[in-house]
Amino acid sequence: MDIFDKIISGEIPSYKVYEDNDVFAFLDISQVTPGHTLVVPKQHVSDIFAYDDDLAQKILLKLPLIAKAIKKSNPAITGMNIQSNNGQSAGQTVFHSHWHLIPRFDNDNLSSVLAPTIDNSENFSPDQYQKIATAIASQFE
Repeated sequence: MDIFDKIISGEIPSYKVYEDNDVFAFLDISQVTPGHTLVVPKQHVSDIFAYDDDLAQKILLKLPLIAKAIKKSNPAITGMNIQSNNGQSAGQTVFHSHWHLIPRFDNDNLSSVLAPTIDNSENFSPDQYQKIATAIASQFE
């Protein structure tokens, strides 16, 4: 069981923003920018190369839905990077397929290439994480 399997099962706590039968989305603890969310398939697959057509449809069609909710949760969000590293040579460190949805803000001075490697977790308290997660999750209601 990897860390994402443990988050999906509730063994490790997370700041959930969306869940259905196939997808679990939660705040990335690093928060490159406020609202940085990970979207993972509940079915354990190591990377995009392990997707069949059915799984691809179930997961990839949720990316716009979740991205729109993140954007609606904060009017200062003006863009979004959607990234997935697949394979060790591509920088994948958790071998459970996942997608980074990283909100972008005017003048945030981030490189889109380096964004998933930035860790701002020291700037966020549990209350701040929860406030962001709640703002995003409320967009699905």
